[in-house]
Amino acid sequence: MNAASSATTTRGTRTAARVAGAVKVYGAGDTAVRALDGIDVTFPAGRFTAIMGPSGSGKSTLMHCAAGLDTLTSGAAFIGDTELGTLDDRRLTLLRRDRVGFVFQAFNLVPTLTVAENITLPMDLAGRGRGRGRGGEGGSDGSSDPWIDALVDVVGLRDRLHHRPAELSGGQQQRVAVARAFAGRPDVVFADEPTGNLDSRSGEEVLNLLGRAVRQMDRTVVMVTHDPVAAAHADEVVFLADGRLVDHMESPTADRVLDRLKAFDNGSDARSDGRRDSRSAGGSDGRFGSGFGSEGVMP
Repeated sequence: MNAASSATTTRGTRTAARVAGAVKVYGAGDTAVRALDGIDVTFPAGRFTAIMGPSGSGKSTLMHCAAGLDTLTSGAAFIGDTELGTLDDRRLTLLRRDRVGFVFQAFNLVPTLTVAENITLPMDLAGRGRGRGRGGEGGSDGSSDPWIDALVDVVGLRDRLHHRPAELSGGQQQRVAVARAFAGRPDVVFADEPTGNLDSRSGEEVLNLLGRAVRQMDRTVVMVTHDPVAAAHADEVVFLADGRLVDHMESPTADRVLDRLKAFDNGSDARSDGRRDSRSAGGSDGRFGSGFGSEGVMP
């Protein structure tokens, strides 16, 4: 058993998603690009994890492969205990629909639908339809069930349920997208630069919302970001460089994350954070596999 696959037994936590020996190569021959170079990492359930690294480090590729939006060249990706590489196209589509949520920079809302209809759209397409909302009236407030009721309150959209996207601000539209991602109670929500198209105030609201979904509703979020302030909302940050997992930080702050990113730019190995987090990166919890030295950074 490799380090990544032993995560749940070591920490006693559930695993939402993981990759083992993940390699992704684009192109062939002299033009081949090795976007992922043998990554082992586990994303625990009930946690908010940020993925960071310099441009071209492979962070979005890692997210896409872990979420089943792209396939690995070699290695394996799992949602829970399900290996994505064993699924045909239909089963993979169903898994993404039922067990994975997505939030992107673009809000991807359907302009002709109301906020309530956009939130429940994936469930409606899956044939689960609307159940009975608050007060016992089936869907009268745009909600699907008590879970949707609670979710609408968490994202603060109850007074906007009958509005259409064009009537909302950018921050409100992204909150709708976040609610839609969580509506089906997925195992994990993957967010790719979710604040990239928002001003700082709206971005802060969306990040607080993701954090509340994790801590108040026991959800799991994996977020790709380039912003240290955004990463500071996470429970932990994993750092990539040149397609390899090179560091890990628990309880991040914006200043610590920024220092680590500056170390990448300066060509430093930034061993100070590695020492502090060695127990988590390739250490006692076993969630990070080969490629780490004894101090949690690349040797």
